[in-house]
Amino acid sequence: MADTLTQSDQDIDAEIARLSPRARRWLLAVASVDVLMVISSMVALNAALPDIAVQTSATQSQLTWIVDGYTLALACLLLPAGALGDRYGRRGALLVGLAIFALASAAPILLNSPTQLIAARAVAGVGAAFIMPATLSLLTAAFGKAERNKAVGIWAGVAGSGAIFGFLGTGVLLQHFSWQSIFVAFAAAALVMFALTCTIGSSRDQTRTPIDWLGAALIGTGIAVFVLGVVEAPARGWTDPLVLGTLAGGVVLTVLFTIVQLRRRHPLLDVRLFRRPDFATGAVGITFLFIANFGFFFIEMQFMQLVMGYTALQTAFALSPLAVPVLILGATMHLYLPKVGLRLSVTVGLLLMAVGLFCMRFLEVDATFLDLMWPMLIIAAGIGLCTAPTTSAIMNAVPDEKQGVASAVNDATREVGAAVGIAVAGSILAASYRNSLTPQVAGFGEQIRHTATDSLASALALAEHLGPQGGPLAEVARAAFLHATDQALLVLSILLVVGAVFVAAWAPGRDGRQLFRR
Repeated sequence: MADTLTQSDQDIDAEIARLSPRARRWLLAVASVDVLMVISSMVALNAALPDIAVQTSATQSQLTWIVDGYTLALACLLLPAGALGDRYGRRGALLVGLAIFALASAAPILLNSPTQLIAARAVAGVGAAFIMPATLSLLTAAFGKAERNKAVGIWAGVAGSGAIFGFLGTGVLLQHFSWQSIFVAFAAAALVMFALTCTIGSSRDQTRTPIDWLGAALIGTGIAVFVLGVVEAPARGWTDPLVLGTLAGGVVLTVLFTIVQLRRRHPLLDVRLFRRPDFATGAVGITFLFIANFGFFFIEMQFMQLVMGYTALQTAFALSPLAVPVLILGATMHLYLPKVGLRLSVTVGLLLMAVGLFCMRFLEVDATFLDLMWPMLIIAAGIGLCTAPTTSAIMNAVPDEKQGVASAVNDATREVGAAVGIAVAGSILAASYRNSLTPQVAGFGEQIRHTATDSLASALALAEHLGPQGGPLAEVARAAFLHATDQALLVLSILLVVGAVFVAAWAPGRDGRQLFRR
């Protein structure tokens, strides 16, 4: 952050104030691509895990942490990283994050044992924690109130499409190169973005308030411990002592964080903001959105590859149309949000997602692309109606000098929601699949029963080597998987309806008033 430390606050503010409309558009482009890279990295390795397992002899637990180590580090450091950007300079925080991300992404090219991959991904998550809040807070500091919603909407639309671009990029790379090419691509992209980020302006908190390190430690540890419990829940079970202990520990640390913040003169996060209907709606809306979004991806990517027979690249291309409604509704938020209001936009968005997920329950083994696409487009429209308005609600509720922390809240709710969504969907899918398939394979040997009930992928791989018994095994395994997806999608739909009810009751409408309270 050396560049920001050598300039006065007045110089930095003048730098932002002098930005021309063209320079602001350039800032928006750079910030959007930076966040696109971070979100893409969250999902990029999923399709490469089978190759990584073969070449590195990684266990299933190690494969899980190769993916989740990044998310865990990112989630627990977002608030402290956002505060550092506010205090010392947001462009400086962004450059530091890009440098760390580039180095960590390059490491697996040479160091590729499972433990080294997990460590590299965790370090990349540290870099991502500096990148994400800095991109959004730079935009809100550079754009005035009149233009802010449009800029935030574009940023949110790009961020909401990040997973799709990650799947697509990974599919293309794996079609022609080894799994190491993913890390080469991210390292190269980070270096390019580092150079481009040097060309944009910066901003910081002029009040120069001290950083609340105790609060940062409490919330960082609390989120890390809670997400650890969520990540371990599908494998260990929700009643496992470690899972229950970490979930409870995360909640306790969050409560302590709240108490500390209420007593601080300069808190890391003014928790009283959650009393504001717009801020609370934004945080809750994003959390439910990402629970459903990543739960959906976890389920449907397996359905497309294991039931419909798509390759990783075909799956990525099949998912790519989802980005269109998200981008369009994000970029046009400034046109429709003032007319319909936060309450209607987010409530309808969550309900559309619930309808789309519920319709997904009727897909059969012989489903075609068109059968899959129309409910997916309903889901995408819901995502688009939620993503940008919830992000805008959070950012507009917070003073300009604290935009980094506000952005971190926005990002942290995304990460926690994503982790919970995958854990909930994964737990229901695994338990329901096992319970449904177990009586169907009672006539098979013990080893076959054990392997087949692990997962549909294991059952199909086993069926290929069983001769005449393989066909019946594959058939009942697919039927059990469809039953399990029905259950998981139903739960996600119900959660979205719960979220929609909260938003309908709590969020401000077009007139700024709540439905049941002022």
